[in-house]
Amino acid sequence: MTTADSPRWRRLARDQRREQILDCAIRLFGERPYAAVSTTDIAREAGVARGLLNHYFGTKRDLYLEVVRTMVQLPDVAEVVPAGGSLRKRVETSVAWFLDAVAVHGQTFVAVTGAEGVGADPEVEHILSAADDVAADKVLEAIGVPAAERRSEHVALIRAYGGMVKAAVREWVDRDALTRAQVQTLLTTALISIVRDVLPDVEK
Repeated sequence: MTTADSPRWRRLARDQRREQILDCAIRLFGERPYAAVSTTDIAREAGVARGLLNHYFGTKRDLYLEVVRTMVQLPDVAEVVPAGGSLRKRVETSVAWFLDAVAVHGQTFVAVTGAEGVGADPEVEHILSAADDVAADKVLEAIGVPAAERRSEHVALIRAYGGMVKAAVREWVDRDALTRAQVQTLLTTALISIVRDVLPDVEK
């Protein structure tokens, strides 16, 4: 390895270590309540000194906020939804991708988007609210509502749909009351109905 290569190698190693710590935190915050997870637990699970965890993320709350941000991130619509496909195909693809993503860390998603986290924390609420707005924009893009034509009512309508999405995931992941296939059908049918039956009335 040359001297020129060395800094790049160290930076990559740091990134990998940070991701390892974050992955362990995501898993532990899904398995236990926030209060029952310590930075010592996370450091032990990640195989690092607690000081290194503090170096990368700060306090336990700071790390939890990063977990919340990670769990509610969505990719660009163009990466998921087929361009020019039918409404049903676009919705089915979007919902299937979302459920695939949730299935990886379902308990953590339920915890951070529900009441199992740190309670009424304004910063957590801000992260979740901002993520809901971003998700609404991406859903509107997926269903074919141009950015120039979007209104506040459109965003509100999709945010309301987002509340149902979270509730349906909870029934599937946390309560085992619905199957993955049933949630897929529910969310796909509901969104198609919103586009065909509700949006036209909202736009009048």
